[in-house]
Amino acid sequence: MTYHTRTAIAPWLVSTAACALALATPALAQSGMNTSNLQHEVVLSDLENPWDMAFLPDGTMFFTEKCKGLSVMMPSGDVKPLLGMGESEGYPSKEDDLFCEGQAGMMGVAVDPDFSENRRIYVYSTSNMSDPHTNRLMRLEVGEDFASVSNRTDIVDDVPYKMEASDHPFGGPGAHNGGRVRFDADGALWLTTGDNHNEEIPQSPTKMGSKVLRMDTDGNAHPENTPPEGFDKRTFTYGHRNVQGIAFDPATGNAITAEHGPWHSDEITVLQNGGNGGWDPRGNMAGRNDCPDGYCGYMPNQAEGMNRFERAAFMPMTDFATYPDAMPPIWENNGWSQGTSSAAFLEGEQWGDWNGNMVVGIMGIGFGGTPIGQRIDVIELSEDGMSVVDVTEMTLPMEAGRFRSLVLGPDGSLYAAVDEGMIHKLTPQ
Repeated sequence: MTYHTRTAIAPWLVSTAACALALATPALAQSGMNTSNLQHEVVLSDLENPWDMAFLPDGTMFFTEKCKGLSVMMPSGDVKPLLGMGESEGYPSKEDDLFCEGQAGMMGVAVDPDFSENRRIYVYSTSNMSDPHTNRLMRLEVGEDFASVSNRTDIVDDVPYKMEASDHPFGGPGAHNGGRVRFDADGALWLTTGDNHNEEIPQSPTKMGSKVLRMDTDGNAHPENTPPEGFDKRTFTYGHRNVQGIAFDPATGNAITAEHGPWHSDEITVLQNGGNGGWDPRGNMAGRNDCPDGYCGYMPNQAEGMNRFERAAFMPMTDFATYPDAMPPIWENNGWSQGTSSAAFLEGEQWGDWNGNMVVGIMGIGFGGTPIGQRIDVIELSEDGMSVVDVTEMTLPMEAGRFRSLVLGPDGSLYAAVDEGMIHKLTPQ
């Protein structure tokens, strides 16, 4: 069954720092000649919080479930569990140090570009191997029969984890870990991390939260990284809140992140080597001394009588006043955060006018956590990839959900994992 695509009023478009607090004009609606309908298939269901997917060229799909572990779906449709965590059952092997709590658990997964030679995949997960606990990027080797993994090597073991609850919305342990793992076209390995509700992490030169890391497959810093003096050399960018979406523009090679804000100002940003995302929730930076644990990331949302622009001015997602050279977002919604999470690029003639466009998954978080705005947005970039031309809401041929991961499959279809327990396949007709 196919469904016709409609256009919708797009999120507010703000492309420069100067207009960051001004009400913008909705982006023009877009329709593509070959994107007028989408075929839908449920690839997997009855999952527990599927978090990410990664494909081999033949369609083999590795996927993670946040509180269960790593599995693989073969081209035949057979599913094989590979690596369980903690109390997980039904896996051929388990790593007892891996656990889930709150937003933490088994998250991103990526396949080595040389998988056919080395059988390697990379998985990001929370571990209690150290105290305090950390998030770790593990390198694993997949058995020839795709029935097991072995030779775990933790190539990154120092991404911080939130150990204790704090007096914030969604303030439990395990908050804000980032979690996306991706390879770029040149074979560099990227990892995104989060701020743990810790006011010091975003601007810290050595704490590896709130960063985008670019590395080789042993976890060493990429030789072309240019972080500021004193920063960990693995740092490509810093000063982020909680990046869960990163994708690479096929036209320019630019790394682009999608990130949701503190109940306002979701952002899409073209990363600059060594750049600062401008997130700094320290109370003393905002002239406040009454924020829980010094973290003012949510304080303006709890202030009565303050509108969204006043909130954004009080605690900006990108603080140009403090960091005038911060990376400007090329898009922000300039309203309540709706949980911009995952990102990918559509590629192939089958996508018509959407070929080469970016897609972002929206988990749908309104004021007070109300699940509104769950959707996939199609974002057309300018020729140089440095600004947004157009935004279109993709009409979904199925019920919407909390879109946790978007991945373009080797068959040219868009695969979408939702927290509600399904992985969908969307194919243009």
